[in-house]
Amino acid sequence: MAAYGQSKLANLLFTLELQNRLTAAGSAVRALAAHPGAATTGLNRHLGRAMKAVAAIVGRFVMQSGADGAQPTLFAAIRDLPGASYVGPDGRGGQRGRPTLVARSTAVQDTDLAARLWQLSERLTATSFPLG
Repeated sequence: MAAYGQSKLANLLFTLELQNRLTAAGSAVRALAAHPGAATTGLNRHLGRAMKAVAAIVGRFVMQSGADGAQPTLFAAIRDLPGASYVGPDGRGGQRGRPTLVARSTAVQDTDLAARLWQLSERLTATSFPLG
């Protein structure tokens, strides 16, 4: 689960830096992020046997359908939201519910870390993404 959390942090940092670069380039395009909450999408098939059993029991009470899990992404796509917005379910723990803007944690607001992640990504992939 630690790797999963790190990947989500990286996604949000990458979105933040993309928005910073779009703004600096004078672009009206907005970079947004969304998460489905806990949705029955089949991701659980990658869990170990014990975690699958727990997910099957708890999932009935916590998880929402895949269609409901898609709602935050659709919300982000059709709404006029500020750049670097983060959308997810409004329910307890952000696990299920109607789409809403979600607060970013302190780590996800670190513009220096976001810029360093972007630069490292460019270096490791030998790719640049110039804007302007």
